[in-house]
Amino acid sequence: MPQERKSIPPRTIVIKLGTSSIVHETTHQPLLSTLSAVVETAVDLRRHGHKVVLVSSGAIATGLKRMDLMKRPESLSGKQALAAIGQGRLIALWDNLFGQVEQPIAQVLLTRGDISDQTRYLNAVNTFKELLSMGVVPIVNENDTISVSEIKFGDNDTLSAITSSMVHADYLFLLTDVDGLYTANPRKDPNAKQIEVVNSIAAIRSEVSTTTLGSSLGTGGMETKLIAAEISTAAGVTTIITSSKHPEKIFDIIEYDMHTSPNKRLKRPPHTLFTASPEPMRDLKSWTSHTLNPSGSVIIDAGAYHVLCKRESGGRLLAAGVIGVVGAFASGQAVRIVIRQRVLGHDEREEEKRAYLESLELTRPSTPHTAAAFELEDSQELGGVKAGDGDVVLDAEISEADVVEVGRGLANYNSAQIMAVKGLHSSLLPQVLGYADSEYVVENVTIRLPLSPPSYA
Repeated sequence: MPQERKSIPPRTIVIKLGTSSIVHETTHQPLLSTLSAVVETAVDLRRHGHKVVLVSSGAIATGLKRMDLMKRPESLSGKQALAAIGQGRLIALWDNLFGQVEQPIAQVLLTRGDISDQTRYLNAVNTFKELLSMGVVPIVNENDTISVSEIKFGDNDTLSAITSSMVHADYLFLLTDVDGLYTANPRKDPNAKQIEVVNSIAAIRSEVSTTTLGSSLGTGGMETKLIAAEISTAAGVTTIITSSKHPEKIFDIIEYDMHTSPNKRLKRPPHTLFTASPEPMRDLKSWTSHTLNPSGSVIIDAGAYHVLCKRESGGRLLAAGVIGVVGAFASGQAVRIVIRQRVLGHDEREEEKRAYLESLELTRPSTPHTAAAFELEDSQELGGVKAGDGDVVLDAEISEADVVEVGRGLANYNSAQIMAVKGLHSSLLPQVLGYADSEYVVENVTIRLPLSPPSYA
């Protein structure tokens, strides 16, 4: 009889299972013992009041078994054809296993195109919400038959991270064939040590091995899991890498993480935990930052960069802080927020900051945050990076190679319109454009500080 675990309050949990954990690498037979254990764990989680989403790879590998092929084809069309063959059999396998315990499931196939469109993204969010409220376990996979990017880039690690953000998950479990992140490949180096807790993914990259995984069937490895952890933790999701051989340990890991039994000494189950951001991005900001392919870039000055680094900015950029654009984009498309790779002195940086703060004061009264909100001591140095010297920046004069990306956002105007109003106060937008839907040229901006300040002369 399953153990009662009343000490853990209800949580939303996303479980990602890779191809190497679903089918045997050489025979392509489904690993029924692992799959059954995952089903039992998911059902037990549901019984304790948790909501569960399963992200399952394995469509191409299942197609290989059906067609009696030994290895993945080289051509994209061949992989897509096998995915079409295997996906039906894969979901039938899951349905059969979950059906044995009377647990309803739903198939959710997504592509990057689906989640890059705001309307379809929100529709998918609402579908997940409804399925979970009905007690259903959604089983998510990339639609490999029509999705070029998944097959070429990585497996479903990134998809599982985006899914966890969409459902506002508390935990994302990346189940794989090692039980965590190691300083070296544990299969080759007996001195490899497991990293138990990661607070900064950027800081840990140089200290660990990212070559511990990646089977001939799958398309990912440990590096894709670090990318996934960056996305999910930024959305406020605690992310865990652990072994798929013991999915029942999910309960123990959550209990250990929550420290719900202070009077009981808990043994730490093997796993690596990536701590969630204390200031998570949600919904539109997370969608903008991680699921969209930017169509161009908006170049900002140091003053605008300083303000956008503050939470009080609301993630909104005024035309006064823009010095140029790179590429062509339409209103409503995602854009990179970039700064030029130049060293800027303290006095010049302060002057640009002052000018941008003055433009904030001149915005219409409905603006929720004025310059006074930013008259604070800098908590983050800009590293002397200058966004520009205020001169006109034309498309022909600068390219992506000349700038550093510091964030992303959604453009309220197209590239030509932003070029026309760059450097101007918001009150002048109607005169220049003939209309002004918004005083902000870019909204839903998320700023990511560079890992280390560039040192350009």
